[in-house]
Amino acid sequence: MLFRESIFVTGFPGFIASRLVERLASTETQFFLLVQPHFVERAMDEIESISEVTDTPLENYVIVEGDITQPRLGIEPDDFETIRYETTDIFHLAAAYDLAVAKDVAFSVNLEGTKNVNEFARTVTDLKRYNYISTCYVAGKREGTILETELEHDAGFRNYYEETKYLAEMEVERLKKELAITIHRPSVVVGDSKTGETAKYDGIYYLIKYLMKAPSVLRLLNVGNEKVRLNLVPVDFVVEAIVALSRDAKAVGKTVAIADPSPLTTEELFDVIAEDLTGRRSEFHPPVKLANWFLNTPISPPITGLPHSGVPYFFLSQLYDTSVANELLNKHGIVCPRFPDYVGHLLDFVEENPTL
Repeated sequence: MLFRESIFVTGFPGFIASRLVERLASTETQFFLLVQPHFVERAMDEIESISEVTDTPLENYVIVEGDITQPRLGIEPDDFETIRYETTDIFHLAAAYDLAVAKDVAFSVNLEGTKNVNEFARTVTDLKRYNYISTCYVAGKREGTILETELEHDAGFRNYYEETKYLAEMEVERLKKELAITIHRPSVVVGDSKTGETAKYDGIYYLIKYLMKAPSVLRLLNVGNEKVRLNLVPVDFVVEAIVALSRDAKAVGKTVAIADPSPLTTEELFDVIAEDLTGRRSEFHPPVKLANWFLNTPISPPITGLPHSGVPYFFLSQLYDTSVANELLNKHGIVCPRFPDYVGHLLDFVEENPTL
């Protein structure tokens, strides 16, 4: 079968990668899905589901056993040559996303893995676009407005996830001189804005699960911050944005913040969730220093559900500028939904699926 495009994807069958493949699927599209051996069975199930939903042949999806931390991505030599020759587009999503990730794992997967994908991209004979999925948090401990055109800084990082994603983006940035590249920087990805579906409860879900324990009582004391904005984006918006940008010639060479142009403060997020749960907002606001201190005590995680690794994100003031994103996405009619408009769907999903 002749295909119009052959797309190489890392990070499958991860939540975003799976949705991306489903969104890109067509009868004229072939996928080379790089899958670690222990995820092959799950990947096969995911492919069957995508094939059925999109009415595309199973033959369009090729599972390639490998690992981005290995030379030539751990792919068998003959398969590597075929993929190198046939690939037209790359979507590199594979990463260690845990905020508490160990240093050796973060450097191996996020940095060395990206270097290996970069080397693969250099060998592809007919590459149309290399799409690298980064994160807004390459900004590390910087404060204030973060431009999409900015990357290098010496402000430091809150964890090895941020540091290695920063170093990895530096590697991809340098490759822009050689290849047609688009760097996508999502902020904090949450569930689907229409169905609430997600694959992991972290980030804002710590606050959601906390308030759900006893909404009427816990909503009284707002532990948020009126000066710190937490940028949230639903996964469906992220996928739509990546797909549109990957097919837009004007996105070549660009770094794009896939973020909410008008994010809520953590104090506002608390009240929006509390109001959806109880119909009422908070009554009291403890001093920011007191809330920060308590959340970092040993007794906080068992009570609030918020691990210490997540605390800094509620107290560091960063605003991600989306000027490049706005210009590129507006013409495609893609706009980030407002959190108050879809929070109910997130809460419904958590209530129906207390554990994942």
